[in-house]
Amino acid sequence: MKITILAVGRIKEKYFTAAVEEYSKRLNRYCHLEIIEVADEKTPDKAGMREKELIRQREGERLRRYIREGAYVIALAIDGKQTSSEGFAEKLHRLGVQGESHIIFLIGGSIGLEPGLLADASERLSFSEMTFPHQLMRVILLEQIYRAYRIIHGEPYHK
Repeated sequence: MKITILAVGRIKEKYFTAAVEEYSKRLNRYCHLEIIEVADEKTPDKAGMREKELIRQREGERLRRYIREGAYVIALAIDGKQTSSEGFAEKLHRLGVQGESHIIFLIGGSIGLEPGLLADASERLSFSEMTFPHQLMRVILLEQIYRAYRIIHGEPYHK
């Protein structure tokens, strides 16, 4: 299976970069992983509603360039469905059994994903009602994908 993480913004902190590299290396034995970063827009501190809409639209256009037809798209969104690690593993396994060969996870920038992307996604996934920095969210997502594959293969993992 091919898994693409399509994210707005670059990771700047070395500790996040190291974590992403480590989980990417671990995942190589389970799937073909691709991480694509698109440029984020500078969001002024006192950006109005219209300005935020334009920012999400520009970032959304950049993300759309990489969404392949036929891919199963999971948008990370605070209003998405929450699940357990076991439930997430079951979802990934079921998608593979159903013939989905490419899953794309979308991670928005600091003000979230463009509404059209959310509407077009195959589903929305939430890791919490809390807000996380998009750089940290990438690490959390990779860890959960790795954990899911460990569960799928009946291998030990930390609970």
